[in-house]
Amino acid sequence: MRFSPRSVVPSRCVPLGLIAVLILTSIPANASAYNAHPRLVVVIIIDQFRGDYPERYREQFGDGGFRLFLDHGANFTDCNYDYANTRTAPGHATLFTGAYSNDHGIAANEWWDPKKKKMVTSVEDDDTKLVGVPSDQTKDKLGASPHNLLADTLGDELKLATQGKSRVFGVSLKDRAAILPGGFAADGAYWIEPKSGEWITSTYYRPDLPKWAKDFNAANRAANYWDRDWKNSNGDVMRSTAHRKGRDSGDAGFYEVIGATPFANEYELEFAKELVVYEKLGAGEDTDLLAISLSPNDILGHQVGPDSPEMAAMALALDRELADFFNFLGHQVGLANTWIALSADHGISVLPDAGKKLRIPAANLDSHKLEVQINETLSAKFSSGHAANYIKLDYPDAWLDQDAFTAAHVKERDAEIAVGEAMKQAGMRDYFTKSQLAEGAVPNTALGKKFLHSYTPEGGWYVLGVPEIYTVGSSRGTDHASPYTYDTHVPLAFYGLPFRPGTYRTHAEPVDLAVTLASLLGINAPTHAVGRVLTEAIAPPHHAETAGGPQQ
Repeated sequence: MRFSPRSVVPSRCVPLGLIAVLILTSIPANASAYNAHPRLVVVIIIDQFRGDYPERYREQFGDGGFRLFLDHGANFTDCNYDYANTRTAPGHATLFTGAYSNDHGIAANEWWDPKKKKMVTSVEDDDTKLVGVPSDQTKDKLGASPHNLLADTLGDELKLATQGKSRVFGVSLKDRAAILPGGFAADGAYWIEPKSGEWITSTYYRPDLPKWAKDFNAANRAANYWDRDWKNSNGDVMRSTAHRKGRDSGDAGFYEVIGATPFANEYELEFAKELVVYEKLGAGEDTDLLAISLSPNDILGHQVGPDSPEMAAMALALDRELADFFNFLGHQVGLANTWIALSADHGISVLPDAGKKLRIPAANLDSHKLEVQINETLSAKFSSGHAANYIKLDYPDAWLDQDAFTAAHVKERDAEIAVGEAMKQAGMRDYFTKSQLAEGAVPNTALGKKFLHSYTPEGGWYVLGVPEIYTVGSSRGTDHASPYTYDTHVPLAFYGLPFRPGTYRTHAEPVDLAVTLASLLGINAPTHAVGRVLTEAIAPPHHAETAGGPQQ
């Protein structure tokens, strides 16, 4: 029997003890993707969710959301990215390829394209168009695809193992966070048009939206979240989403206004529910994969920082929303037939002003002013009397316009060193050049290794900066993109039959997620995967536990 997303019973109506009984009586003898066990794998990525958050809010979480992992799953508390470019696109690519940027090629959200002579995004694709927006709005808007990936993903390997029969989808407010998890062979990736909030895709996947997605948009679901007050559990108003403040004024759209509230998580998960129902995920004879990247934490976190009452309220609201979604999966597919993984693409720095109050060195910098300063330094060195734009700064990284340097008769290695030195003059702690990273010429240190993992052979010339701690490139709010633990530390947790419940304090990395799932599915790991199978959290064959577990 199938359940409509609107007919789901609240999560607390399903006792976890009953779930345990169902699991114990439903253990397949030889679980693998080749015999459709599990029916569905769901990977939840929370955009900008630091690794300390689950413990910070643990006592405030209800049943069935995060506690599904904390109390009944395998939870790794020491999971850190081993690279420096802690941004959304690299993070999502890393989680699903099991590799770092030096292998999967995605080094940033955007970079300088020497052929187009402009910054391009990690997923924009000249050969595709957007699908789901009026044709008069797509004239100057490129579609998107995973064409910049240099490695395949867990979803690709699942499709290969089942000769394309498995269904693979990605969902997010952001295009890159929906596209990169699915890889090349995904059946679909869906994200929103930022102004209206309607769901769109690309001709890379299909020429038109499926009927169910058209119906979702036609019902104007996005409009339901305007003119609403977001209140915390005490009834305090955290934010208002008034029309006049956003959509009607033309100043801001769904992404900016609603996207910074828990309503956008609810909206994403409602769309994901309908995708599960209408695409029949978990209902076929092959294992399916759904990646859901929840963007609102990141949109809000940049504005208010990790320690604000709003971020606490966001985490607790998301806990309730996840509980509802997992309950839906229990009814729709069955938790005994579902594996769920949880992680994040990066963390976030404390608000610099808050750090300074504790005498911790921290600063808000103006990235635009720094870019001007660096270009002035380079102009004085290479084109005295003639100002030139030698770099585009995406703090803490600089993307070089190699044509400008060629005009000044400067070769790549010399250009990158000159830029790095100018960055240090502007306050950067240190730097690594593309030429240096390509040769592996870095100190044999943990930091050197992180920057080697951040290298990509793609694109033009660049310099990766090493910022001072708790120093961000925005004049207000806060940011990530550093090699420090507040940006690299993320959750990693699993729930499902193969996993031995418990808290694991052994070292883990996000690259381990795809490798562990691939091993348990009995399929090849992604092509360039470097992660390890997290064997300490895997139950012995023909045996599964539902509570307790080792405290390591």
